[in-house]
Amino acid sequence: MTVRKNQATLTADEKRRFVAAVLELKRSGRYDAFVTTHNAFIMGDTDNGERTGHRSPSFLPWHRRFLLEFERALQSVDASVALPYWDWTADRSTRSSLWAPDFLGGTGRSLDGRVMDGPFAAAAGNWPVSVRVDGRTYLRRALGAGVRELPTGSEVESVLAMATYDSAPWNSASDGFRNHLEGWRGVNLHNRVHVWVGGQMATGVSPNDPVFWLHHAYVDKLWARWQRRHPGVGYAPTAGTPQVVDLHETMKPWNDTTPADLLDHTPHYTFDTD
Repeated sequence: MTVRKNQATLTADEKRRFVAAVLELKRSGRYDAFVTTHNAFIMGDTDNGERTGHRSPSFLPWHRRFLLEFERALQSVDASVALPYWDWTADRSTRSSLWAPDFLGGTGRSLDGRVMDGPFAAAAGNWPVSVRVDGRTYLRRALGAGVRELPTGSEVESVLAMATYDSAPWNSASDGFRNHLEGWRGVNLHNRVHVWVGGQMATGVSPNDPVFWLHHAYVDKLWARWQRRHPGVGYAPTAGTPQVVDLHETMKPWNDTTPADLLDHTPHYTFDTD
């Protein structure tokens, strides 16, 4: 069984294996397919049209499936690798081990945001940004520039306390746990972290930055925590809702998995705190 661990507790060997598997997916071209998929859904998901991956109730099950696909790809390279998660309520500094040269590398330089150290820096030669929103072909970050503070533990608790999963109009104006976690309303959790990292993470091609996966693994963990806290509250909507994915409708682009299929993560992986 795959166990997803807090990145702060990874051994040097676990970090090395994770980085090596990510780099191999990039070298083979498989990595960029994930970036392309994510960007297509960012561009296509709108408040008033069809929406699947974002601004919608299926934000959480869609990303759970997306992360599973990526984790399985990593494991096809190295079966020992699991997705780590980044608890940004605890590791809140640009000096956190997450950003060390032996793992993800640090922030970008002030001139152009180019990441200068670590395995994903342009100088290392292994991370050309091919799926992009502009002409720049290197990984960019601006840690803490777009927004100063990452979400706090108390802010997370305020969102976990919400007893409604989602509600009409089922978009970025909705009230409920999903939208407050996604960050379109309230204290802004998920979206704020993307902006805090900056660079590609603040765009539709955010998976170009490997921290995307660690961020979303933690968002996924928060969903699991919310489910344990509110066992009688289910996914909504359940049926007959135009433009969004109901409980038993399949999700694009896979068209073989419904939100109902992904409500329980434990057949696929556990967390180190489970």
